[in-house]
Amino acid sequence: MIYIGDISIDCAQPQRTREFYAELTGWERQTLYNCPALIAENGLAILFMGCGFDYIPPVWPEETSQQQKQMHFNLGANDLAAAVERAITLGAIKPETQYGKESEYVTLIDPEGRPFCLCQSDKQQTH
Repeated sequence: MIYIGDISIDCAQPQRTREFYAELTGWERQTLYNCPALIAENGLAILFMGCGFDYIPPVWPEETSQQQKQMHFNLGANDLAAAVERAITLGAIKPETQYGKESEYVTLIDPEGRPFCLCQSDKQQTH
């Protein structure tokens, strides 16, 4: 049997990035493998790891020959508008370009430049 043990995310500022997502989600803060980490409600561990290279944030929306995103979070929210407002208060940026209906999901940029989506939980979309 194979399962996801944890997800590791390279960061220029691991502590700051963990704090952003901790404040946004309310997930439990921990330190795992000497890295700042969060434990999601379903038990999934997310590690925020310092990297031994210059972190280059992805360009979003994507542009040819620019750093591309490797992954992004789709986070469900019961009150999408309130979650977007909270994320922005915590340091997220809402780009002008949005590809979906904002009543279903909103793309934001975290403090390290990674895109993530907040999705209305009863209408969570795969995109």
